[in-house]
Amino acid sequence: MKSSTIDLDLRIPAEQAGQRLDQALAALLPDYSRSRLKAWIESGEIRVDGALRRPKDKILGGEAVELHATLPVEVEAEPQEMALDIVHQDRHVLVVNKPAGLVVHPGAGNRDRTLQNALLALDPKLAELPRAGIVHRLDKDTSGLLIVARTLPAHTALVRMLEERSIHREYEAICRGVMTAGGTVDAPIDRHPVDRVKMAVRQGGREAVTHYRVIHRFRAHTHVRVHLETGRTHQIRVHLAHAGYPIVGDRVYGGRLTLPKGATDELRAALHGFPRQALHAARLELAHPVTGRNLECRAPLPDDMVGLLEVLARDAAGRV
Repeated sequence: MKSSTIDLDLRIPAEQAGQRLDQALAALLPDYSRSRLKAWIESGEIRVDGALRRPKDKILGGEAVELHATLPVEVEAEPQEMALDIVHQDRHVLVVNKPAGLVVHPGAGNRDRTLQNALLALDPKLAELPRAGIVHRLDKDTSGLLIVARTLPAHTALVRMLEERSIHREYEAICRGVMTAGGTVDAPIDRHPVDRVKMAVRQGGREAVTHYRVIHRFRAHTHVRVHLETGRTHQIRVHLAHAGYPIVGDRVYGGRLTLPKGATDELRAALHGFPRQALHAARLELAHPVTGRNLECRAPLPDDMVGLLEVLARDAAGRV
């Protein structure tokens, strides 16, 4: 795909006198991130009164700004036709219900057949956006909703909204152990000190806050609803395990599989055979990044989690 170009001429208002050039342009051009504007200034694609300037230079107000920049193709992943469950789409955003087992981005061991490859086949212009417009991620074996930007203004706004925690993300999980009530885990997360592919609760890590509440209790398990306040890698999995309620099927953070006393053959088979962490991104709610209208999307629990809940219910009913 060819790169696209941007050509703009504007004048800095007098009331912005005294600001840094990059600050003034960020206010005038909110569709573009400050880091992108800074790069354009440094590369000479932005000129002020016909001259090169530095991002930190102070402005007087009234300067003429010329922007002649190129939006490069940001991704090199190849488009690949794949069926996608599109929950919402408009010209600025897509919301996709990702199945468990689908990797979000190409990487070591997963060079193709990822969500990113599928998105590029669906909308080739996504190649102009970082990570083909994907602004947050789900683990390979977590199912559910992902929001994707289709335009640069939407991408810039969504990244800002994630930083400001103004996107409501709600998950459902099936955990080991019987919770007496919901609660909050407020514990910093960082790389595990020994196993660097894992995350762990660690002092000095990045702030991480997870809220959870009970949907239904079983004999030895709990179906919970989880709300993320922050979005750290593996946050829900790490926090629920830290609270003593690891997610069923989590081979990384769940520890050794334990079976409830007197488990039926059906329940034993269901727990032994559950192929992934029982975690699903069920609901997204946000102000549309361009129109500002409320956007709410839901994705029903996938069949494997529904089936496990049915087995747990039958096991509980048989003990009454």
